Amino acid sequence: MKYIHIFCGKGMGKTSSALGKGVREASEGKNVFLIQFLREKRSAEALSYYKRLEPELKMFRFEKFPEDFESLTEKEKEEEIRNIKNGLNFAKKVLTTEECDVLILEEILSLTDKGIVTVEELRNIIETVGDETTLYLTGKDRCQELWPYVDEVTELSTPYTVRDEEEG
Repeated sequence: MKYIHIFCGKGMGKTSSALGKGVREASEGKNVFLIQFLREKRSAEALSYYKRLEPELKMFRFEKFPEDFESLTEKEKEEEIRNIKNGLNFAKKVLTTEECDVLILEEILSLTDKGIVTVEELRNIIETVGDETTLYLTGKDRCQELWPYVDEVTELSTPYTVRDEEEG
C-alpha cells in the first residue's frame, strides 16, 4: 500500500526515525533505498555499517565534495547542484520503475531552503510514488505545502530538558 511520511523540524532524530522504519521494513523482506542529500561524507566506519545492510538496504549519494555545501565556491556549488539534480532524477527513476519497496530521501526537504529544488519539484516526486511503495522524506524545512499530499508528518522540535528549566 502506498505510504508517504515526512520527518521534519529543527530537532534531532529525523533521519534516525526514517532509517529505523526502513530497517524494520528491510527485516520484513522489503528492498530499501536511501538517497542522501546535503550530508557530510560519513566516516569509513559508518559507510562500512551501511554496506553490511546491503542488499536489503542500499545507500546512494550523488554529491562529490566532502565540504559543507555553504563553504563551497560558487563554481563548486553549481557542480554540486548538478550532482544533486542527478540524485533527484535517480529518485524519480527508482519510483517510476518501482525498483525498491521503500525509498528514504534523507535531507531532501532542506534542498528547498537552499533554493536547489522547489516544493513543486518535491510534489512531483511524491506524485510518482507507486501503489506499493513507501516514501520517507526528511529535512529541517517543514515544507508545509506538501502536507496535503502525504499520509503522515512527524515534526521534531529542539529538545527540551529539565536542566534547561533549572538553569533558566
